[in-house]
Amino acid sequence: MEPRATGEFPISPGERIDRRAIGWWRAQLALLAVIVLAAELVTAGLWTWSRWPVPTGLVLAGSVLILVALLIIVPPASYRVHRWEVDDDRVYAATGWLWREWRIAPISRVQTVDTKQGPLQRSFGLVDVTVTTASAAGPVIITGLDADRGRALVDRLATAAGLTDQDGT
Repeated sequence: MEPRATGEFPISPGERIDRRAIGWWRAQLALLAVIVLAAELVTAGLWTWSRWPVPTGLVLAGSVLILVALLIIVPPASYRVHRWEVDDDRVYAATGWLWREWRIAPISRVQTVDTKQGPLQRSFGLVDVTVTTASAAGPVIITGLDADRGRALVDRLATAAGLTDQDGT
């Protein structure tokens, strides 16, 4: 299957990541929001004892509005641009909605294929697949795949690249 050209990306891979990635990204942002707001509350408590008057309620309200906007906007926007594709010759991933990145790795250059799944990802049934080559630019990472689909992709890439259990040093 040949990648398609679009107005958005120079070459657009045809596969989408799993839709559950939106919830996973929202959960990550929510955890970050809790940490940021807790830090602001502690800081606001300390400022009330200082001589520098700070409108802490206004700062907290602004932070809450910004964090809620991020929770609403960022995950769906990221989902729309995260794409991937594997054919007989290459692995291809496109990511980023502000800073866009397109990564293509020839199957013949694949050295390792790995999966990563943190506790939050596991709760959403998702996995990341990392395809490493000798490139100094780094690996091709396909994030937010269904766990079963990710394992099947790893098996497919390992077979296509000729990787075996006996490889390695």
